[in-house]
Amino acid sequence: MSQQRPLPLKSQPVTNEQPRAAMLGSAASDGGALKVVAEGVPTAVRPDPPPGDGRHPIAWLHIYVPGRSAVPSATSRCLCGRDRRAVGRARVLALIDDHQAHRHTCPLRSPQEGRTAA
Repeated sequence: MSQQRPLPLKSQPVTNEQPRAAMLGSAASDGGALKVVAEGVPTAVRPDPPPGDGRHPIAWLHIYVPGRSAVPSATSRCLCGRDRRAVGRARVLALIDDHQAHRHTCPLRSPQEGRTAA
């Protein structure tokens, strides 16, 4: 004789008229403030982030050197809209120099109004 396994039952919806646990917790218990979290549950309160010094990156130089016999490449990007790429050792070295020079001429780093006014 083989035994037949009972089919798994699906969960049936609750039809009683009693309030659910979530509804009970939302009411004020003694006329005071409403409960926000259940008792005994730790809240994840993080400290305020440390204040920044006002600096943020505006230009990135990404250099990719895969190995000894592979060809290096580089990308120079800036928030002012500058986007340059180079492939090959000599061009990558030239792009590095150009990226350094752009730091002095970028309108986001050194506003032109301040230079002419001074």
